[in-house]
Amino acid sequence: MKKDLLIPEVTNVFVAVVKEFNKEFQCDDWNAYIINNKEVAIEMVLIVSKGYDEDTMAETSLMRKKIDKLPAKSYAKIELLQGEVIHISNFFNVTFFEGNQLYDKKYLFEKGSIKESALRTIPLLNKRGILVK
Repeated sequence: MKKDLLIPEVTNVFVAVVKEFNKEFQCDDWNAYIINNKEVAIEMVLIVSKGYDEDTMAETSLMRKKIDKLPAKSYAKIELLQGEVIHISNFFNVTFFEGNQLYDKKYLFEKGSIKESALRTIPLLNKRGILVK
């Protein structure tokens, strides 16, 4: 029965980690965002994230977030990444519905990939960050 499930490839949905200034605390923060670059809304978006380091066997707690509806050509903040977490591998498993079709994709920021030198302008956000497709 499990082999009968057909989950198509995810397109035009991305995860980005953005460095932005926090006015309240007067410091730079790293925030993770989900981006829906589709022409249609996606619904029942479930995001599970975790950070880990295979070398030291360190890992973060599993984080979960639900977004009922993410409109077309929009984005939403997923979570703040603490300073220690940006230096290890981080994955975001994203599951959502587009119409009646279920989609699922794992986005991985490999250890050492979240850094100043990797920052690029992310079009829909109009902010500098690192994008995983």
